[in-house]
Amino acid sequence: MTSSPMGRITNIIDPGDALGEVLFGLIMALTWTIGSRLVLEKQGLNVQELLVATIGCNVAWGIIDAVLFILGTTFYRSRRLRLFRQIKAAKSESAALKVLANEFPIEEAPFSGKAADAEALYRSLLTLASRADPVKVSLSKGDLFAAIAIFFLVSATSIPAVIPFLLIDNAQLALRASNLFLVMLLFVTGYAWATFSGGRPFYAGMTMTCLGLLLVAIAIVLGG
Repeated sequence: MTSSPMGRITNIIDPGDALGEVLFGLIMALTWTIGSRLVLEKQGLNVQELLVATIGCNVAWGIIDAVLFILGTTFYRSRRLRLFRQIKAAKSESAALKVLANEFPIEEAPFSGKAADAEALYRSLLTLASRADPVKVSLSKGDLFAAIAIFFLVSATSIPAVIPFLLIDNAQLALRASNLFLVMLLFVTGYAWATFSGGRPFYAGMTMTCLGLLLVAIAIVLGG
């Protein structure tokens, strides 16, 4: 039994990150298509230019996001390596525990616990760290696949914006259908987000739709 495309993607990158990339791509596509309605009212609409601009913008940002992911992953692993070395170089156990406490503050954890429990956690981490040697970890195939998945997600969100123009001859009607389709996908993205996180799907879908449209409005206003 084969899994869905979204299921395969979430095996490569975190579901929250995947849905975030979809949301970003939808906002980019909506910014172009909704902004084009303003152009349509003033000077007409060149459909071919709109399609090229929408696809090109999302593809460009897909590349940018993929590169930023690689840079972020490299930074994160370098930081963890530095932390490992700081623990190894600590002059005492208390100093090493302080390094861990600064890096992993217990108050930011998704649970509440007593000071004794926090210390027990840090001591467990210290024990694990003391049994290994810091090794520089380079980018893996999984990281490259994740970057490709990010590029795919951001780029692919331009496709729903383009489809109506390929099926409908009337440019104004196709533009409205494109906008409606993308807004519906904002709701679906929020709904899926709640499904993964254990929230309320309908509420999350409506919130994501409103938030997405607000961000699109801000992008259009500030972008001129």
